[in-house]
Amino acid sequence: MANSDKKRGLGRGLSALMADVNEPAAQATSPSGGEQRIPIEKIKPNPNQPRRQFDAAPLEDLVASIKEKGVLQPLIVRPLGESFEIVAGERRWRAAQQAQLHELPVLVRDFTDTEVLEVAIIENIQRADLNPIEEAAGYKQLMDRFGHTQEKMAEALGKSRSHIANLLRLLQLPEAVQAFVTDGALSAGHARALITADDPVALAKKVIAGGLSVRATEALVKKGMEEPGTKVFTGAPKPKVEKDADTRALEDDLSAATGVKVSLTHKPNGEAGILTLQYETLDQLDDLCRRLSAT
Repeated sequence: MANSDKKRGLGRGLSALMADVNEPAAQATSPSGGEQRIPIEKIKPNPNQPRRQFDAAPLEDLVASIKEKGVLQPLIVRPLGESFEIVAGERRWRAAQQAQLHELPVLVRDFTDTEVLEVAIIENIQRADLNPIEEAAGYKQLMDRFGHTQEKMAEALGKSRSHIANLLRLLQLPEAVQAFVTDGALSAGHARALITADDPVALAKKVIAGGLSVRATEALVKKGMEEPGTKVFTGAPKPKVEKDADTRALEDDLSAATGVKVSLTHKPNGEAGILTLQYETLDQLDDLCRRLSAT
């Protein structure tokens, strides 16, 4: 059953599911019918909602807006017995409760359990102010559960591939560091700089205590990597002898093919070696990823 659901997600695609989230004006053509108004007590939250934190300040702003103008965009719900389960729009439902509304505009859709989760993740990524860790977790769920690639997500969600790739890298950090990002103590830039650190938790605490900038954090990580006894891999070792003409020519050919600087280092007395690709900007990394994916 799980395999069937996964194939369904891939077959329908992100863009099709996003139409339900982004284009409520298309409701009239939906086989499930157009906008309805349902008593708020009949609307229930999704227990598997991927978003766990709803910041108070933005929610209060939404409450004030709803009190003045009402709920302008309908929620997406699915039938669940005598009630309806929220697929997209839980923030509006929470705010409407605080605004003491008695009924809400909804679009009723017959989504499967798999589609409910998929749309909920998409809606969160597109509409809510997620912290970087929550956003990264959303992308990872779309990839792990539904088989979507970074390239397809970038295209459908209007994000750059490098943006998605960089956020996913944050999930490599220890939970303690991720918690600092979630709480706002560290920015995503600080966290990315800590990914290659030998002890990211200890360095994260130093960064927070000292109020260090991202650039200062990068310098701190680099200093730690250069200390004797470090276990962190810092790239290709410097060759002890000058490279031969064939190696330099091959480096030039690979650089031309990939669009980034390429370094080849052969291990002495063997056939193994290290190939290093060096990018200078995130756009260059993005272009490199596209080139490698196309091969």
